[in-house]
Amino acid sequence: MSYKTRKRLALLVLLVGLPIYIVAAVNLVALLPRPSFFLELLIYLGLGVVWAIPLKFLFKGIGQADPDQE
Repeated sequence: MSYKTRKRLALLVLLVGLPIYIVAAVNLVALLPRPSFFLELLIYLGLGVVWAIPLKFLFKGIGQADPDQE
């Protein structure tokens, strides 16, 4: 996948996919009976990290200069 494509896909994931994921995560946690504050915090922290693991390859090196340019 080219650098330009990865950059555009990463932007799409951050602007469209992440807000959808956040709404889904909040609704999922709302279905559970109310846990203690610290357990709920751990759930949200875990969900906040889990979304990025499968997309790690997409975000790797995006903030650096385009390696395909001369």
